[in-house]
Amino acid sequence: SARSRQQGFYYGNPQNRFWKMLCSFFGRSIPPDIEEKRAFLLASRVALWDMVDSCEIVGSADDAIRGEHVADVRRILGHAPIERVLCNGTKSYELFAAAAPDFLSAAQKMPSTSPANPRYREEIWHRALGEIFGFPIPADEFEKKH
Repeated sequence: SARSRQQGFYYGNPQNRFWKMLCSFFGRSIPPDIEEKRAFLLASRVALWDMVDSCEIVGSADDAIRGEHVADVRRILGHAPIERVLCNGTKSYELFAAAAPDFLSAAQKMPSTSPANPRYREEIWHRALGEIFGFPIPADEFEKKH
């Protein structure tokens, strides 16, 4: 988003649901600044990576991206012990699939946490994270909590 680019860190728009969703999953409050967000991610064993290294864009919408240079995710996946990749939205998933088709079995397209996505459902993220971190969340349990 434009706010993320301004801040120089992921999900800088306070309306984006990413930090709320992730912190809710781990039972934590949202860290107030970038350094604490980095510490939280590291302690939680969560890595974030942009699929686009550079591009031309006006605003924040994925469909406004032009002339993108895709990140070298194959290099990262070939060296880091990454077992699962949750792609935040369709554009992220499509770029990942094109850049690293041999790793596609490790990837999962997730509903975008963007405030512009009316089909976002936090429980889908929580279930995927539960599978990754070894504590699956049954659907009825999520409904009780929310």
